[in-house]
Amino acid sequence: MAFLLKGALIEYGSDFLGPLPNVVVFQFNPERVSRTLEIPQRPAGAAARESSQAGEVPVERLSLTAKFSASDLLASNDPLARASGVGTYLAALELMANPKAAEGGLLGAAIDAIGDALGGGGDGATQPIPRESYPKLIFLWGVTRVLPVMLTSMSINETHFDFLLNPIEAEVEIGMSVIKPDPCSDDLIAKGASMYTATAKEVLAAANLVNAAREVVDLITF
Repeated sequence: MAFLLKGALIEYGSDFLGPLPNVVVFQFNPERVSRTLEIPQRPAGAAARESSQAGEVPVERLSLTAKFSASDLLASNDPLARASGVGTYLAALELMANPKAAEGGLLGAAIDAIGDALGGGGDGATQPIPRESYPKLIFLWGVTRVLPVMLTSMSINETHFDFLLNPIEAEVEIGMSVIKPDPCSDDLIAKGASMYTATAKEVLAAANLVNAAREVVDLITF
């Protein structure tokens, strides 16, 4: 059997289940991945002396449709599919789209409540400490694309259900924006993924010189 590499979304930097990250491996690779490069407007007109001067970097946006089905798992009597259909995939994706407690979650909220109670309800002004942050995600697509991303949209279409109304088939339309880590950022995973993908792109562009040389030779007639 030929080896098939599957795409995935991996959440990192959070205590999803202790040391285990929240990971969604696409059950079926999407048939299409749409990519859009939003190029910032450049100076134009007679007064624009530096029209080639770089400003903001382009923003890359991705969109795809991931499909999930529990049919084969149900046929093999998989207990997880029997209990929840494809609900596990959908729940993991939804968690990636929602902000979550960065430090402590419900436990942190409980500690805050206890602290308020011990404070005796004084009149002193308090400043709540932000605890929520959006998940940090890596989008894996092949060996040359390891991209730090943030989810920008998610549309879930559940199409078939079992007798418990668990979804057994679903399509999820996912929109993502590729993150360009700030040089001063301490997110080493995002910076490493971005650098790896940029290096792979430069290698592919250099390899394209072989194609360009062939096409130039074909254009030359003697």
